[in-house]
Amino acid sequence: MKLYRNKRLLLISSIPMLVFFIFFISTLIVGLNIKYESSFIDTALGNVESEDLLIHFLKAENQHFSQEESENDLFSIKNITESILQFGTNIILSDTTTFFGGELPGITSSINKTSISEETAYVFESAPPIEVLLKEREVATEKLKQDENITLDENNLDNQIPNKTVYIYQTHSWESFLPYIKDASSPNHAISNDNRVNVVALGKRLSANLLKEGIGAHHDQTNMTAKLHEKEWKTTMSYNLSREILEVNTNNNNHIEYYIDIHRDSARRDVTTKVINGIEYATLYFVLGTDNENYEQNKQFVDKLNTELNKRYPGISRGIYQKSKKDGNGIYNQDISSKAITLEIGGVDNTFEELERSVDAFSEIFSELYWADRETIEVNG
Repeated sequence: MKLYRNKRLLLISSIPMLVFFIFFISTLIVGLNIKYESSFIDTALGNVESEDLLIHFLKAENQHFSQEESENDLFSIKNITESILQFGTNIILSDTTTFFGGELPGITSSINKTSISEETAYVFESAPPIEVLLKEREVATEKLKQDENITLDENNLDNQIPNKTVYIYQTHSWESFLPYIKDASSPNHAISNDNRVNVVALGKRLSANLLKEGIGAHHDQTNMTAKLHEKEWKTTMSYNLSREILEVNTNNNNHIEYYIDIHRDSARRDVTTKVINGIEYATLYFVLGTDNENYEQNKQFVDKLNTELNKRYPGISRGIYQKSKKDGNGIYNQDISSKAITLEIGGVDNTFEELERSVDAFSEIFSELYWADRETIEVNG
């Protein structure tokens, strides 16, 4: 009994030292800005059997836990403990990374970064407060190049293709680019409601490109800042707003199959620019919501796009970033169709020359897959 008491006291007294050690290691990682690849994290943490580890500690304290239990026993220690922990803390015993994901920098990014390029340490979603969006910054018009031919083509071809099968929109229409905002340097300054310098301009070019390829495309150019302000909604409600707009247009047009939501990343130039055959392109990537009924079908479609893009333009796509509700929206309106995608094009530092090259590259691949799908449908009747 005395020996057991001594062991217990030793265990209790060692807890403060263990806590101090964990905080020391965490501080060291943050202070030294240590980078670790997701493959390393997956291997290191994936090999730890967290369920067995917890049961081992419980058995050390109480011999009752040493009794054999059935894996299918609803009231087993393992099942009860797992349910309580997951409900109260979002910790999943079968996934060791959930013990650290919210505490150590870079691990959460690694967990969700299913097939995104290793050179991308973080993926950002930008949604500043509505008060910030309403403070319009001056556009650097001297750096802005208007392509009047694209405007003309979009307007003329739009009437020639009555059945629209592609719907292009911008949930965060205010996302802009620093080179075209006066006196802007911080990523937080890359916002504008001027459609000449934000992601709406990219949607406009994509729409014109698809129309040229004979693909009926409807381009929504809603000023999301104005609409949110009108409804007295916060920017966190932007996906609810774009969903309303989508549903109205879908009800009015039963031909729409493809949905493309265009965004831009908040990462800097070294991450969002790729030189391909001596020419600079803005990199792009796909965000895939995992919490919707069309997840598997959307994933297949996005996998095709991502693969073909990197075949034709090596390195232009940073990959596919899968996100659940724990990490963001989790749905991204992708439950509306089995071919609904969220496309991030470039970052805050990219120029329109680089961005337009990437839009053109995406348009090329998308058009090829689109017409290949149409041929398959015709063959299969």
